[in-house]
Amino acid sequence: MSLTPTAELSPLAVHSALAAPADRAFALPDLRRLALPSLFAWYGLLMGSWAGRLPAIKQGLQLTHTQLSLVLLCAGVGAVLSPQVSSRLLVQLGSLRTLRLAGLALPGVLMAAAAAPSLPLLMLAVLVLGITASTFDVGMNGVAARHETAQGTPMMSRLHACACAGGLAGVTLGSVMAAMAMTAMQQFTLLALPLGGLLWLCLRGMGPSTGGGVAEGDAAAPNDTGAATAPAFALPRGRLALLGVLGLLGAIAEGSIGSWSSLFMKEQFGASDAMAPLALSAFSMMMLVARSCGDTLKARYGAQALVCAGSATASLGLAIAVLAPGALTALAGFALAGLGLALVFPFVYSAAGKESKVALAGVATMGYAGSLMGPPLMGAVAEGLGLQFAIGIIALLAATMAVVASRARLLR
Repeated sequence: MSLTPTAELSPLAVHSALAAPADRAFALPDLRRLALPSLFAWYGLLMGSWAGRLPAIKQGLQLTHTQLSLVLLCAGVGAVLSPQVSSRLLVQLGSLRTLRLAGLALPGVLMAAAAAPSLPLLMLAVLVLGITASTFDVGMNGVAARHETAQGTPMMSRLHACACAGGLAGVTLGSVMAAMAMTAMQQFTLLALPLGGLLWLCLRGMGPSTGGGVAEGDAAAPNDTGAATAPAFALPRGRLALLGVLGLLGAIAEGSIGSWSSLFMKEQFGASDAMAPLALSAFSMMMLVARSCGDTLKARYGAQALVCAGSATASLGLAIAVLAPGALTALAGFALAGLGLALVFPFVYSAAGKESKVALAGVATMGYAGSLMGPPLMGAVAEGLGLQFAIGIIALLAATMAVVASRARLLR
């Protein structure tokens, strides 16, 4: 149900009038200030925990590399299908109810995946995980984009940095629990209750100032005029198409580096099992650093200039990795690539979210499609022409992103 404030009552006043005294007892200012960063960190922690336990799930079912690739493909397919679900939920239920629905489902889906007794059931669970996680992701970024617009202060990059930090914490937690001989099912079961409580606190802390709208379940945000009658989902067109292309290319580049950088280090330089993963670590850590200060840079230079310069920087970094004479130089190249790609998704999602919920869902779909097609596409190239050539193609994609970003007027 959508509530339109009258001229005499501000949205905050209407919200206060609707809230019962017991509700106001929970309205803690600090909680509201920390709600969005905590929500992004919550999502990162959950997905990082899933990534950290994939080896244990693979071992438990005795899956081959090909079978695990099929499982991960199901997650990508679910992510591509998710906007058909998320856009309708956002329009009909509003952001906070969508986040509550998807967020409460996520730990249960993870437990179902961990408990799957066979490959087909695991693939089904991971397909649902892709839909649920992507629905939460779109809703979360939509809330953040509206809050950013309402406050007039860039914050999307900092929020994505919180998700990065949560993801690193989740992977570390998975490693620690694996070292304690705890199964993936046990870990996700132990996490379900505290994560559910944290989600409740985060959503409880979201009032009008954090994008919740006048009522928790408002179906249309102020910038979504006509959302109730607009199509629930559409691929981006016109000026939005450039944002979609940036999301597509950025996801191909980021996903391919995540999947193939370690193997590139081993094949190209003979790196040890301990050193090879440092390529992804360097890439991820520089993304976290860049996103931590991205909002300050955006206020000074603007999103378009930063995405253009960042994409060019990523292209240079990947070229250095391809042409590097040794492993240490290649590590520096991957670190530079992480620095350059870090701000693409925060700023693209911010720009799309300012247009409408449906626009954000459409742009996110192209990003999810890139995540789905990128790693296997680069794998096919590597199979025929070698990983060095495949990484070189990613460098060219990053250069193309710089050209596209220079024409994306919605980046601001």
